[in-house]
Amino acid sequence: MYKQVLDPVSHSLGTSSIFAVIPLLSLFVLLGGVRMKAQWASLISLAVAVVVAIAVYGMPFGQALDAGAEGAAFGFFPIMWIVINALWIFNMTVETGDFAVLRRAFSSVSNDQRVQVVIIAFCFGALLEALAGFGTPVAICGVMLVGLGFRPIKAVAVALIADTAPVAFGAIAIPIITLAQITGLPKHALSQMGLSRHRCGQCHAISSACSSCGR
Repeated sequence: MYKQVLDPVSHSLGTSSIFAVIPLLSLFVLLGGVRMKAQWASLISLAVAVVVAIAVYGMPFGQALDAGAEGAAFGFFPIMWIVINALWIFNMTVETGDFAVLRRAFSSVSNDQRVQVVIIAFCFGALLEALAGFGTPVAICGVMLVGLGFRPIKAVAVALIADTAPVAFGAIAIPIITLAQITGLPKHALSQMGLSRHRCGQCHAISSACSSCGR
């Protein structure tokens, strides 16, 4: 059984983290700098991650490939599958004209941009985050805000800020479910932590109701 060593480089977390971030930096450079297509940039970054895992962290070759395959499968089911269906429904509403009707309904409530932000970015965005997540609310709400006269940068910034509230429970609570699988902690306790940041005065646990001491 392979056990990951967190500080393989000179027994230093700081130095080891430099190597750990290389795959992520590779993805950013290929997407933002080289302007490579997302699928090729992702595959190259995956290859870089496998090399780092084997050469730096001493992970066996077979297990590194298995981990990459498992990550790809989990990335597609359920994450990408949810996004694909959400975008398909969005494109269908655009083609049928229903999306324009929805946008006009939102704009008819008020001409005040602050009210429009609350209704579209916060309220409607929270609904989209619950149904789809993974950036879908920002993309759709951003388009709607631009259509109402918002500057593109302002629309995206507002949509991103609004999406920080429901994101922990987005996409049918996939973030909570994934965190529970990784940490082994109960889903109920993790969802409570997302709802409230209360630090227990007795055992210092952070949650809305401490599961350790019952306070």
